[in-house]
Amino acid sequence: MTETLIKVDLTQSAYDNDMVHNRWHPDIPIVAWTKPGDDFIIETYDWTGGFIKNNDDASDVRDIDLTIVHFLSGPIGVEGAEPGDLLVVEILDIGAKPDSNWGFNGFFSKNNGGGFLTEHFPSAQKSIWDFEGMFTKSRHIPGVRFPGLIHPGLIGCLPDPKLLKTWNDREIPFVEAHKDRVPPVGTVPFAPTAHMGRLSGEGRDKAAAEAARTVPPREHGGNCDIKDLSRGSKVYFPVYVPGGGLSMGDLHFSQGDGEITFCGAIEMAGWLHLKVDVIKDGMSKYGIKNPIFKPSVITPKYDDYLIFEGISVDEAGQQHYLDVHVAYRQACLNAIEYLKKFGYSGAQAYSILGTAPVQGHISGVVDIPNACATLWLPTKIFEFDINPSAAGPTKFLDGSIDMPLAPDL
Repeated sequence: MTETLIKVDLTQSAYDNDMVHNRWHPDIPIVAWTKPGDDFIIETYDWTGGFIKNNDDASDVRDIDLTIVHFLSGPIGVEGAEPGDLLVVEILDIGAKPDSNWGFNGFFSKNNGGGFLTEHFPSAQKSIWDFEGMFTKSRHIPGVRFPGLIHPGLIGCLPDPKLLKTWNDREIPFVEAHKDRVPPVGTVPFAPTAHMGRLSGEGRDKAAAEAARTVPPREHGGNCDIKDLSRGSKVYFPVYVPGGGLSMGDLHFSQGDGEITFCGAIEMAGWLHLKVDVIKDGMSKYGIKNPIFKPSVITPKYDDYLIFEGISVDEAGQQHYLDVHVAYRQACLNAIEYLKKFGYSGAQAYSILGTAPVQGHISGVVDIPNACATLWLPTKIFEFDINPSAAGPTKFLDGSIDMPLAPDL
């Protein structure tokens, strides 16, 4: 029987589990060891450690202290892994914890995290999604149902001291230079809410003061939110510390490319069945400084899409030079406006793009001055026809159901 190396009790605070941490630092102790070729199971909290509840009240999304996240299970050590190697991680299977067969999606308040489209959706809202085997649907967003592609939004290895310093040297001055921006441009070390696993005493306090937050993706992997890292996928992680120090969390039942709602995809607690191996001196052999991966062999099968274009001209009509971020925003906004014609609120449409198996593509970066990005919306996730026709759109929804909205404080 496959061994479960890390267990989590969803009735227990994540801070009380010493096999969990919420920062990146080379001194965080490895909590379990395994060998190349071994397989094992890891359980995880949702990324907030259970702060968001299964109810119709969005005040928890509004009020969450974002310095507590992400809660990660680990680190796991692999015998023989040394700096310069590649840690090979195969996701054999992945799923929801039986006592938590639901997930959540939402938008953070502009004054607390914000998001990709925060100027258009500045207040906190959330939707709850119930799992029906491989499918999901939401009581807050009628008329849509789709299969999940469960994946860890966040997985990576511990940094060494040199890499940690590199992160802090480039990120802290950047945040300081834009300290008045709302929402902020980044995160900086914050010791008061750091959970450093089994590290204690003065060593814990010193490490917490310089430990990197888990919000952005970096050279070691981290919070990349790649929806195709599901069962059957294989990831090659750079190793920076002896044993690798593999940690993971932030599981998603389903996500659209870009995780544009920020309070995620469909966030969930769950488990991963993993197998590990090591490629000696793999970073040098293959010239790798960021992880590479082979995608899942199992994906939701859709062959009919509506594709929305966006170009690098923002909502105010201002021209940007080959800016794919602006272009993808416009593609998303165009899709939201389209879906509103069928009776969805803007928030419901936005949530669909963040949770459903939507594809995002960079379609052109050479046709100066406009980059072109596209958003591919699968039509068969809807219980009605959303394709254009001469008759025009039919308003299938009457607006009686919407996502819970938390009033701004």
